[in-house]
Amino acid sequence: MVIVSVTPEIGLDDGYTYAGGLGVLEADKFYAMARLNKPYVVITLLYNNGYVDYVFSNDNNPVPMPQRQPRSFMSKLTPSGYLRVVMKDTEVYIKILEYRLNNARVVFLSPQSPRWAYELVDRLYIENDLESKFYKYVLLAKGAAEYIRARVGLRNVDVIDLQEAYTAMLPLVLPLPPQKYRMIIHTPGPWGHPSFPAELFRREFGYRFFEDPVILTELGLSMSGEVIVVSRKMRDVVSRVIPHHMHKVRAITNGVDSARWVDGRVLKAFNEGKLTVEGLASIKQEMAKELESYLSRYKPGLRIGDSITIAWIRRLTRYKRPDFVARFIEENPQRDGIVFVLGGKTHPYDEWGLAMMRRFRELANRYSNVVYIPDYDVGVAKFVLPRIRLMLFTPFPGWEASGTSFMKTSMNGAPTLSSRDGAVPELIMDGVNGWLFGIDERCLIDIGSDPRANDINEKEYAEFSYKLNQIIQLYYNNRDEYWKVAVNAVNTFMNKADIVGVLKQYYKF
Repeated sequence: MVIVSVTPEIGLDDGYTYAGGLGVLEADKFYAMARLNKPYVVITLLYNNGYVDYVFSNDNNPVPMPQRQPRSFMSKLTPSGYLRVVMKDTEVYIKILEYRLNNARVVFLSPQSPRWAYELVDRLYIENDLESKFYKYVLLAKGAAEYIRARVGLRNVDVIDLQEAYTAMLPLVLPLPPQKYRMIIHTPGPWGHPSFPAELFRREFGYRFFEDPVILTELGLSMSGEVIVVSRKMRDVVSRVIPHHMHKVRAITNGVDSARWVDGRVLKAFNEGKLTVEGLASIKQEMAKELESYLSRYKPGLRIGDSITIAWIRRLTRYKRPDFVARFIEENPQRDGIVFVLGGKTHPYDEWGLAMMRRFRELANRYSNVVYIPDYDVGVAKFVLPRIRLMLFTPFPGWEASGTSFMKTSMNGAPTLSSRDGAVPELIMDGVNGWLFGIDERCLIDIGSDPRANDINEKEYAEFSYKLNQIIQLYYNNRDEYWKVAVNAVNTFMNKADIVGVLKQYYKF
């Protein structure tokens, strides 16, 4: 029996077919299932111009640029024929390209004609209008349905996992018993729960929904036999939003693929039972030299030496609170013995995120101990994350579904200072294998309009700043104690956050 996962993005080691954590997580699952030699099919779209890159203008404004798919990636895709589907009462021809690894494969759907269909997949999550966005996900649904019918076979399907609401139209075009579908919710935030005018559904599918607009999440929840959220805390958060579906909601906390993300030296020491304070400190010293050389492309002349390297590096958006680290740097300028590694980019329509990109770049230009990586991607992450000393994970409480960047660094002996959100309360013990600040809020507070948000931010920043200063002092005044926390982080996360354990919960093998 074949397991099918339908997703709007996937962050493989090659290509630009992802925007953030969802894509990287889906790739982790794919690589692990391939190593386990499980029959596993991931279906997604091939975006001709990727997601987004940025260059900076002379006045420090980030200018969005397309990401052309590299030849090295396209050469690894195997053409596997064509599909035909009907959209807008017109036949659409879809080229199938497959990325194969053992018994697993990623199926990329690439519409070839008519022209309007080809243009639907120009960019990931970037559309000119609401109707184009709607038809992009109609294409994913109808293309996936036809591939499953023609290439997998309905009798061979074990389960179809719908990753996020963007995939929720699939049950409309491929009616199956509800137990064949599971909807996986990866975010409590509103951007993950799009809605479209009921008239678009009437024109394309012939359905006349009572609701207008139609919320894709509600559609997927109603037509799936099970709903999975990606941390225990998220289950509590969504219980206030979808109480009428909670009877079929289960929490499976995310993990990461240790084979993909953990440095070989750390992995070897862990697997041999030889991970000690002295051994980890020695490995991290080697890594510091490698990181210094790597970061010099962004900051010529950078010197790390024995400094603590502190990273805030991920997708730039308001709820993740990148302003915490920016404010700390501004209040503690040019401190000796500290190197800040900032990284990430934002959606080109996110004005707050664009302003934060400018702020990060200004900090890097102003201070010799601040590095900014605007082109942060999987390749950069695989090199940088294992080699830092401390990770900052600062989401506004209640808004982070799980988070996995802190898992990656913790597995590599770089513990995290984190707010109490996502999967953190399940995994980090304050002062034992990481550090915590803030409150464990389990309601979704509107960070843009609720007056409580500013109060929470101010109180949490004060605690964040205090804790970060304590950690820096610990690093310099009691280094062995710091490395004990780091060793504990490796042991905790290798045992509790590996993706194979997550997959066993999903698929019962």
